[in-house]
Amino acid sequence: MSEILDLPCGAARLRRPRIGFLGVGWIGRHRMQAILETGAVEAAAIADPSPEAATAAGLLAPAAAVVNGLDGLLACDLDGLVIATPSAQHAVQSIAALERGVAVFCQKPLGRTAAEAAAVVEAARRADRLLAVDLSYRFTAGMQQIHDEVRSGALGRIFAADLTFHNAYGPDKPWFYDPALSGGGCVIDLGVHLVDLALWVLDFPAVVHVESTLLAAGAPLGAHGGQVEDYAVATLHLATGQVVRLACSWRLPAGCDAEISAAFWGDAGGGAFRNVGGSFYDFEAHAFKGPQRRRLAGPPDGWGGRAAARWAQALARGERFRGECARVVQVAEVLDRIYGR
Repeated sequence: MSEILDLPCGAARLRRPRIGFLGVGWIGRHRMQAILETGAVEAAAIADPSPEAATAAGLLAPAAAVVNGLDGLLACDLDGLVIATPSAQHAVQSIAALERGVAVFCQKPLGRTAAEAAAVVEAARRADRLLAVDLSYRFTAGMQQIHDEVRSGALGRIFAADLTFHNAYGPDKPWFYDPALSGGGCVIDLGVHLVDLALWVLDFPAVVHVESTLLAAGAPLGAHGGQVEDYAVATLHLATGQVVRLACSWRLPAGCDAEISAAFWGDAGGGAFRNVGGSFYDFEAHAFKGPQRRRLAGPPDGWGGRAAARWAQALARGERFRGECARVVQVAEVLDRIYGR
């Protein structure tokens, strides 16, 4: 664990936190790079079942040990653990780390169900350790601006929101298509971002009613056992009277790589966040007054690893459990209701 170091001048400072990386495929390495670029922490150890992935991650941190799995990482005197493994493992791995006094940054979803997510948050609370989930779209410049427009009252009373995430491709790992391993299809993979953005911008009001339709290959989900949905629409009715409409899909023939948007409508104006030219990475945001628009943000914006970097910096500052991380349970509860469970 981090310790006080004596400096020649007689001052003292904390050693940089030692971080382990569990799962270093493409997204795991991307978050690893963003974390290390902060300079706030040091990479202590790496674990991945793929030797090629572990070797590629080692190029980012040549001094880090390559070890076998979670047990090998937890034997390395870590302060924090970054988890980018299949969804079925997130909750159990997060809890194991937290119970050893190790802070956690986990890929979404934190759990396949709200019960799993709540168990992780409770473990973080008991251990008094920093916990964060990679709900990365909150950290785009465009969504930050939309959030501020709504919260400032510039758009008046928000009465509705429409959010979309259509991905022209589907996941390339078999476990995504096994509901026991993934917890669901496009809703838990993509819709989790939409639910989180809607509730975050609107300050997490209670959700009083949920309606949803889930399809697999164009037929109602459940027509064939063992499927996950590849298209979904849902409507959330909030205790504040607002209505939120969500749509998400895999492999939709939308004529571009992706359609990603989040629009909020108020009685004094509107605000929208949208991807540019079908891109997965470039976004712009505008505020509207009738037919007029005002640009709030646009590319370039290196947002992808921003959530991970902020977690690393907070860990280096010595931050511990933050109650706001429990919001991920509210998001998971909405997902459960979309799935009818």
